[in-house]
Amino acid sequence: MTVSDSYKSRTFGDIPVGFGKRAGIVVIDFQIGYTRPEYRFGSAPLIMRALENTSKLLDVARSAGLPVAVCNTAYMSEREMPFWKIRNVRETFLYSDPSVALDPSIHDPSYDLIVCKKAPSIFYNTEVADYFIKEGVDTVIVTGCATSGCVRASTIDSFSRCWHTIVPEDCVGDFEQQPHEDNLRDVGRRYADISNLAEVIDHIRPA
Repeated sequence: MTVSDSYKSRTFGDIPVGFGKRAGIVVIDFQIGYTRPEYRFGSAPLIMRALENTSKLLDVARSAGLPVAVCNTAYMSEREMPFWKIRNVRETFLYSDPSVALDPSIHDPSYDLIVCKKAPSIFYNTEVADYFIKEGVDTVIVTGCATSGCVRASTIDSFSRCWHTIVPEDCVGDFEQQPHEDNLRDVGRRYADISNLAEVIDHIRPA
């Protein structure tokens, strides 16, 4: 996921974002429709890897007292939805469908801020940004799925709010390797630092 010569010669990716003083973690759409094999979106290998690694990251983040915001995507009915081009979203991302429940491995209702989002970004028309501002967050660590969709949208929104934005590659996942790599490469040369679980844990672990 290095910056290609055509972009590098034009200074893309030249300046690292780095961590600020206080991190917040966003966890995007690890609902069981993505994490259980009986569902059409379920159990893609990259997403399952990201789920396992995000659970490890969250254990450290919570022990450090860092704010965590977790979301799913669900709607009252198809009438409430944007014009999704994905049939499975239109048919199953409904409050009444069990697939929209959060995977318990990343969900601590006694600690996390839980939101239901209606658009790709976790920040769009939710209270996550206000929560992070109140908590003094200046760095957002983006985890979840899918890399090419809601993870990318949330990364760009984090950048647009002038937060240091860090995406640990092994804590986000997609259905295929190529779009996963392509989208991380692109946001990595424009908006965010692409890191990994070990590096992020080293930074946020309590002293």
